[in-house]
Amino acid sequence: METKPVITCLKTLLIVYSFVFWITGAILLAVGVWGKLMLGPYISLIADNSTNAPYVLIGTGTVIIVFGLFGCFATCRGSPWMLKLYAMFLSLVFLAELVAGISGFVFRHEIKGTFHRTYNDAVLNYNAEDEASRAVDNLQHKLRCCGVYNYSSWLASVYYPSNGIPASCCFNSSDCNQEDLRNATIAPTKVFQQGCYELVTSFMETNMAIIAGVTFGIAFSQLIGMLLACCLSRIITANQYEMV
Repeated sequence: METKPVITCLKTLLIVYSFVFWITGAILLAVGVWGKLMLGPYISLIADNSTNAPYVLIGTGTVIIVFGLFGCFATCRGSPWMLKLYAMFLSLVFLAELVAGISGFVFRHEIKGTFHRTYNDAVLNYNAEDEASRAVDNLQHKLRCCGVYNYSSWLASVYYPSNGIPASCCFNSSDCNQEDLRNATIAPTKVFQQGCYELVTSFMETNMAIIAGVTFGIAFSQLIGMLLACCLSRIITANQYEMV
């Protein structure tokens, strides 16, 4: 088999791979920006302190975009050292994604515990004004849930004695007033019965295997790029091939 057709084939495959790799970087960047702009309040309910997860996604996506373009350039140029550098970067991405996927799966129960603690604190210290309180309202309204385990979680909050259960718990806002929400007998008939903690954690449990599978799939796809880059670099070096 002639060397030039093999190199051309490998270059084509690596360029296609680099383009797909670049797209994943753009997706991560978009998800990071979207998470920062739209999910900031919700993230505050999952983490004890302000989390840098959106910034990590933005940074990772930006770096992948840059190296995706670098991979295309290195492939077209036919430079062995550039291809080796690209393969090295892919190996680092592979290890990082592998560690992230394993950590998320292993520590999923700690994530649930953290969510329970921070959400419970947000309910107890609810004031209807700060960011955490607005996040609680949005979560209860969109998921059609109330409190941590049920509406009774609100009875111990600082908000309940003077204002009752928040209106975001009402399943019919037109038939829900503050006087009813302060009444421990009437309020249960006006609000959602299911707690938010159960809904969120059941969603996590149901989808954790899918999320882990996708993460590992993306991680192991880096091995294809590493293999292509290393093979192309080796063949070019062995045959002293240069792209003019």
